[in-house]
Amino acid sequence: MLRIHEIKLNLNEDESYILNKIIKKLEWAKVSIDKFNIIKESVDARDKENIKRVYTVDFSIDNKGKYSSEEQLLKAAKKVKGLKLDKAPDMDYKYVGKGEEPITFKPVIVGFGPCGIFAALILSQMGYRPIVIERGKSMDERVKDVDLFWSESFLNEESNVQFGEGGAGAFSDGKLTTQIKDSRVRKVLTELVAAGGSPTILYKQKPHIGTDVLRSVVVNMRNKIIENGGEVCFESKLTDIVIKNSKVKSIIINNSEKIETNNVILAIGHSSRDTFKMLKNIGLNMEQKPFSIGVRIEHKQSLINNAQYGKNCNNSNLGAADYKLSYHCKSGRGVYTFCMCPGGYVVGAASQKCGVVTNGMSYNDRAADNANSAVLVDVKPEDFKSNDPLAGVAFQEKYERLAFELGGKTYKAPAQRLGNFLKNKRPCDNGECNNTVEPTYKPGIVWSDLGKCLPEFATESIREAIPEFAKKLKGFDSPDAVMTGVETRSSSPVRMVRDENYMSEIYGIYPAGEGAGYAGGIVSAAVDGIKIAEEIAKIYNNKFNI
Repeated sequence: MLRIHEIKLNLNEDESYILNKIIKKLEWAKVSIDKFNIIKESVDARDKENIKRVYTVDFSIDNKGKYSSEEQLLKAAKKVKGLKLDKAPDMDYKYVGKGEEPITFKPVIVGFGPCGIFAALILSQMGYRPIVIERGKSMDERVKDVDLFWSESFLNEESNVQFGEGGAGAFSDGKLTTQIKDSRVRKVLTELVAAGGSPTILYKQKPHIGTDVLRSVVVNMRNKIIENGGEVCFESKLTDIVIKNSKVKSIIINNSEKIETNNVILAIGHSSRDTFKMLKNIGLNMEQKPFSIGVRIEHKQSLINNAQYGKNCNNSNLGAADYKLSYHCKSGRGVYTFCMCPGGYVVGAASQKCGVVTNGMSYNDRAADNANSAVLVDVKPEDFKSNDPLAGVAFQEKYERLAFELGGKTYKAPAQRLGNFLKNKRPCDNGECNNTVEPTYKPGIVWSDLGKCLPEFATESIREAIPEFAKKLKGFDSPDAVMTGVETRSSSPVRMVRDENYMSEIYGIYPAGEGAGYAGGIVSAAVDGIKIAEEIAKIYNNKFNI
């Protein structure tokens, strides 16, 4: 297979034009193309008058034309100006070789978000029959609990947007963009497609699944793990780990049931605060980690589309536009947008009583009226004013409680029009404001002064950054944009220390994914889970003595 780059289509050309574009680029070689496969699609909107979709494509040829081999063709292509042609790499996932040490007990994975799912999937595919324990409920039951919270403000602390099958990602946009460069990313995307995700996620520049599709994908992956010999246990919270001579001997579930094991993957997510405390008590080495705090901001999606695509903003080949913005404040703090949800909703993501947490969500079609994104400010360990490794958790809880109180102590969230926030004016209600942007937060909002539920440095930093964002994206500083607080769960406030083999100082405990401080999204968490599954496979064979 060969790989060709920079195949460009106009917005009025669909993907059926790709073949002819390749043939035209290679007409000098007189080759006949057998088949092609899109590897990457991106949008070049730098010139809004002439937006292009740009493709990287793998293809095979059924004859060599003027050349006797692909190698000769590649050599000749180097002399053709503007042509980027390579040998297509092998992208198939390679399972690691199994270790020699006998395995007595099944490995246990704590948490069934992206990290836990992919750790379990790989181990099950290699014959290690993992046991997954998840404190929350299965998807169908979890969805009922989340809907009840959004509609009636009834919070189940063990089944919510943070806890349950699929993790927090199951109630998000299902974004699959990542900054990591790792061959395992392809394995993640391929498995998501096999479980029901759109094949386009294999090549889109900014792939997403959508929360509606992701939920069924997660269930399909669970069933695949079980078919491979694994177990998935819901409503099963890790409450203790039994350690002897600095090695794992067993775990305790729900303060009662014991499971013997020598390998525990801690894929607990960034919101398992009670589990953090338990791990601290058993002596797991943890340290403070920077994270971020801020708000969700909503604009009309049409404003974002127009700013990004100009006259082509309604072209069906482009879809809902997104953005990614950042600014370095005079104070030295960074402000940035995060988890941008085109055509989406702002939702309640609390997992503890008496706290308000916001998150963004969109469905696969991204067809809702509003665009939303987190606007976040760097939080540094020195802001915690404590050496406790869990001081960041206390910092988060403080501002979540303040937001709860501002919202009327009913899980409604405090919100403010951007124009008033920037001018530090009193909040307005719907009767006093231009209502172009209607807030979407579930369970509902209370017009408030957001400065009362944010650290002073965060309020000042956001006020400084928003006008700078507007220089990059026209209309971002629109006075009628809605800001809803607070967003505190973009990443974990702790890092569990691990070595080069992904293991903690307690032999057999593998801190993993976002909760352990080693990932920042669905794909990076999934890749981390795969890496740890590989490490276990390198040590043990899969021939159980049970």
